[in-house]
Amino acid sequence: MQIKNIKVGSLETNCYILTNGNDCIVIDPGDEYDKIAHEIGNQELKFIIVTHYHFDHIGALEELSKNYNAPIYDINNLEEKRYQLDGYNFEVIYTPGHKSDSISLYFYEYNFMFTGDFLFRGTIGRTDLETGSMKEMEDSLLKISKYPDTIKIYPGHGEFSTLGEEKRNNGYLRKYNEL
Repeated sequence: MQIKNIKVGSLETNCYILTNGNDCIVIDPGDEYDKIAHEIGNQELKFIIVTHYHFDHIGALEELSKNYNAPIYDINNLEEKRYQLDGYNFEVIYTPGHKSDSISLYFYEYNFMFTGDFLFRGTIGRTDLETGSMKEMEDSLLKISKYPDTIKIYPGHGEFSTLGEEKRNNGYLRKYNEL
């Protein structure tokens, strides 16, 4: 599986295209439909996943879904469990805190995770916006701390990391590693 990262919109949201053969899926089509469509090229877009509904993660969502006839998956139609959808195997993890509808996606066969705005390199997402909660964030951090250190983290903004690096260096997550 290949991962393309496209920075889109004024907040440079990480939009991800995961390619498996001639198929692909998109995670967080934040903006710039034409840029995303260009990267999809001739591949068949199987579906779109939204990690949470903030404007900078869904700006191109409707146009992409409509033009490719691609279903949208999010917290409203994904349970917290493992899925096998169209050749893409992943686990949905509810990670509220930044926003109540936040989910993370763990592609366990490849050992990588898409965290949206829940977990970044060196920090976490803001909890002071509508439906944000520091208590829920702490619960989500405790939950994610139990996953393997070797997981590569693909956040909604900024640089990639590993869960182990975050457990060691991210002040918000480090305390759960020390328990």
